[in-house]
Amino acid sequence: MQATVEELPENRVKLTVQVPSHDVHHAVEHAADDLAQTAKIPGFRKGKVPRQLLVQRIGKERLMAEAIESHIGGWFWNAAARSRVRPVAQPEYDFQLPESDDSDWQFSATVRVQEKPELPDWTTLEVGAIEPEVPEELVQRELDALRATVAELVPVEGRAAGPEDTVVVDLVSPNGETRRDYVVELGRGAVVDEIETGVVGMNAGDTKEIAFELQGEERQTVTLTVKEIKEKKLPEIDDELARSASEFETLAELRSDIESRLLEQITEEVEAQFRSDAIDALVDATKLNPSGPLVESRTRELLRGLAQQVESRGIPLETYLAMTGQTPEALISRLEDEARQSVARELVLEAAADKLAIVVSDDDVEALVREQAELLDEDADETLGRLRESGRFETLREDMRLRNALDRVVAEVKRIPRELAEVRDAIWTPEKEKQQKETKLWTPGS
Repeated sequence: MQATVEELPENRVKLTVQVPSHDVHHAVEHAADDLAQTAKIPGFRKGKVPRQLLVQRIGKERLMAEAIESHIGGWFWNAAARSRVRPVAQPEYDFQLPESDDSDWQFSATVRVQEKPELPDWTTLEVGAIEPEVPEELVQRELDALRATVAELVPVEGRAAGPEDTVVVDLVSPNGETRRDYVVELGRGAVVDEIETGVVGMNAGDTKEIAFELQGEERQTVTLTVKEIKEKKLPEIDDELARSASEFETLAELRSDIESRLLEQITEEVEAQFRSDAIDALVDATKLNPSGPLVESRTRELLRGLAQQVESRGIPLETYLAMTGQTPEALISRLEDEARQSVARELVLEAAADKLAIVVSDDDVEALVREQAELLDEDADETLGRLRESGRFETLREDMRLRNALDRVVAEVKRIPRELAEVRDAIWTPEKEKQQKETKLWTPGS
């Protein structure tokens, strides 16, 4: 589906959309099915009226009107999204009904769009940056994990099983099925929770009947006898640990490698946070407050994504809300804020890309696709063909353009220590007080 955009005065655009014949045909077929469900024609049940007879009875013009009316909204919003048009109101359509459903068709839509933001000089913005460093407790955690891999299991006597012990047990089901000398490493989640919890506190030789629930709410009981309790004897943190648990000869070399890997991970996370903070600072300085159908659509996308995420874990959305103590109204309000900020970021980055005259060539897009295809072991030419056919090639080009704009903004804002930025934000000024009194609605950065 191709579209051209003509800018009009007063923040309006005219979007002319070319609809392929197969989409027109699909719309007509869909409209015919819907009309057949309500048409009353003697000798035919509802929904079973032949299309030719249906057209004779209701008229070709009504069928085409029904097809266009029920699909034009979807065509418009898809074209607007691909063209990066940001409507803030419903469009006004202009078209003539198709002559048939076997040829391409076009319509135009005039709509008021989000005003393009006036960007401040972002090189003057000060954004707090965290200095990446590796906490000692993270290094110690890595060393402890290595110690656990080479730990020796030794029998214990004179005490009950603890939550981190390893136990050897016999399990007997009600039908007599027995598993002897079954090793359970507690705290790893290798057995059902009821068994892990039930074993803790038992001594060697103790027997206990433990009930637990299987899938489908089926209850089962097992008789468990503790035969042996063992605990991990962790080695010392020294050169011997480095040699036995890694490719290094000394503890100093091992620590250096751990610190280097952790520093790389932390630096990536810190940089990702700074990029987010930089674009939010620019949004805040621009005083942009997007609204309208675009924010509403983005809110619905976020809600669908959240619902799919929690339901994929077998939790209904209503149950998730109850577990997290949220009301539906509070959830929607939070998602609206996220959607508004997401849209504002895109608008600001588009304005920055325009201001910087950033252009992404076909070669740039192809190079990225080929790089990703190689990583995924896919055929790059086939992937490029699918992207061009679906229109996602242009979407990817625009995404790269915005990413390049963000790279420039991040590189050119002023980095200051995070602590200094937080102190400045906490300082009261008359301007902040005035802004708080004047701002009744949510605004980016508030």
